[in-house]
Amino acid sequence: MTVDDIKKPVKEEMALFEKKFKSAMKSDVALLDKITHYIIKRKGKQLRPLFVFLSAKMIAPVEEGTYIAASLIELLHTATLVHDDVVDDASERRGFLSINALWKNKIAVLVGDFLLSQGLLLTTSKNRIDLLHLVSKAVKAMSEGELLQMEKSRKMDITEEVYYKIIKQKTASLVAACCATGACSVTKNKELIANMEKVGIYVGMAFQIKDDIFDYGFSNEIGKPTGIDIKERKLTLPLIYVMNKVEKKQKKLIINTIKKDQQDSKKINEIISMVINEGGIHYAEKKMHYYKDLALKQLDYLPSSPSKEAFIGLINYSINRKK
Repeated sequence: MTVDDIKKPVKEEMALFEKKFKSAMKSDVALLDKITHYIIKRKGKQLRPLFVFLSAKMIAPVEEGTYIAASLIELLHTATLVHDDVVDDASERRGFLSINALWKNKIAVLVGDFLLSQGLLLTTSKNRIDLLHLVSKAVKAMSEGELLQMEKSRKMDITEEVYYKIIKQKTASLVAACCATGACSVTKNKELIANMEKVGIYVGMAFQIKDDIFDYGFSNEIGKPTGIDIKERKLTLPLIYVMNKVEKKQKKLIINTIKKDQQDSKKINEIISMVINEGGIHYAEKKMHYYKDLALKQLDYLPSSPSKEAFIGLINYSINRKK
């Protein structure tokens, strides 16, 4: 299924959401309005709101709370991305100039703060603290995941178990918030909400493993890798698997290269070749499918519907996408 196919059951809701989201970004300050307009124009595939709306519509018809949930997720996530670009001193985001590159760090930080406060106001003014609680939990987990990764990257001691903890917090927690808030917007059934949160965790884990595989090139064109994760001292699943598999001497060589020669393209390419040849990609793909299957199994109890079929399509898209 293409993204357009997946969007079909919630096409009207997504169109209305765009209008509501634009109004949630509005400000009386001309500069701020200009910047938020720039952000809206460069939005991606909108997978997060899609998770929210499909999670809701699989259970019951979409309500006003569903629009609040989707807007809250987008506001808080966009705020974290703007702040991330400042922290990373990144000049690009999705192929376009970042906010800090165009308007400098101070303005970017303030824009991020504005988006966060809009998200808080949106939920508190509509008395949807339940939605705010779920998303706040995710933002907390994302921060902790980033800090845990930084701590472990310095020591170079990320085990497979720690890796799963990091990606669960860094990536899966937000997808879980999308699914849980979608469900929470249309039902009070706590078991149902918790179940959808679990679905989101599994999908998010599979999604992040797919991202980590991309660093070694696509499956059909291994040999065109980027090696960005290695250069940034990020130990991801393909590399962790190989480091646990090879002899001590090779492991030491990998660690020394990442610590001291991470900008040496030749040495980085040697590590990439080792990861590919020792089965790191194959192992990561196997784990990615394991989490995808867990997510699908978690949906078994929900009745068939166009929204459920689209949601299954969205799960499959998460691991079959080309970028």
